[in-house]
Amino acid sequence: MARASFEIGGVRVRAGKSQSLSLPITRLVTGADVELPVRVVHGREPGPTVWIDAAIHGDEAVGVEVVRQVLAALDPKTLCGTLIAVPIVNVLGFMTGSRYLPDRRDLNRSFPGSARGSLASRIAHLMMTEVVAKCEVGIDLHTGSDRRSNLPQIRTDLEDPRTRELAGAFGAPVMLHAKLRDGSLRHAAREQGAKVLLYEAGEAWRMDAWAIDAGVRGVRRVLAALGMTDPVDEEPPPPSAESWRSSWVRARGTGMLHLEADLGQRVEAGERLGGLFDSFGKRVRLVHADRAGIVIGRTEAPLVNSGDAVVHLAEVEPSPEPPPGPPAPEG
Repeated sequence: MARASFEIGGVRVRAGKSQSLSLPITRLVTGADVELPVRVVHGREPGPTVWIDAAIHGDEAVGVEVVRQVLAALDPKTLCGTLIAVPIVNVLGFMTGSRYLPDRRDLNRSFPGSARGSLASRIAHLMMTEVVAKCEVGIDLHTGSDRRSNLPQIRTDLEDPRTRELAGAFGAPVMLHAKLRDGSLRHAAREQGAKVLLYEAGEAWRMDAWAIDAGVRGVRRVLAALGMTDPVDEEPPPPSAESWRSSWVRARGTGMLHLEADLGQRVEAGERLGGLFDSFGKRVRLVHADRAGIVIGRTEAPLVNSGDAVVHLAEVEPSPEPPPGPPAPEG
């Protein structure tokens, strides 16, 4: 018996087919329609329904390319299950290179949204009702913000065994326990019972090839772990380092920043991470690690003021219990 068609936005996609469609968001003052781009890959064989999305923040381009490459490698005739891909969620922000919507709202603080709310709320509601509500697993793709770059990492709920298993399958260098943020897609999706992985890598408004490559491989590994595709690695990737807490080292002075710490580098407490210099080249302050850990994020700003976040360190010492302290915020 043939698998049933998949319905989304009033469109039916037959089993073994792939189809692009657009979900209406709003209309510009010019009269042009703004729509949410969606591509459905509806496998011939039964299996899970999964979504991947990118550019909830409009200045995050890495995930858009990750989605493109993942879709290019999928064949609906051999796929088991269904993949819903939303390469650009914040369409208006993406067109202008802005993290936010035109009214300065953060879309990733607007979920689950409302059909009659603000523009952000309406986009969030559309995403939840047409995409998330149909899925069991989601992968939310992000990059660093505010002139920051991130090491490829998965932020998720490591206390949930199934979510932790999928995070391990992704194979990023680090998987980080991250608390849920009210209004985030991950929070709203979790409330509906979905397992969600949040991928962070690269810098905003950059096409960092290393971040794209790690994201593409990770998404493909998760699809394989769910039984939707064949395995993608001849050998499994190294196990992800596990972290239950992280925090930023902050500048203790103002100056031009020269960082010596690279993404992925392991540092010890007290280790030199860089220095601050005045405009004549005189060193005014050193930057030291305040704990041992892995560098999972760093500022790319040339000038920092006292108190600015400089280097993001994730503690990776093994611990049988989640240690106290604030988990990392999500993007």
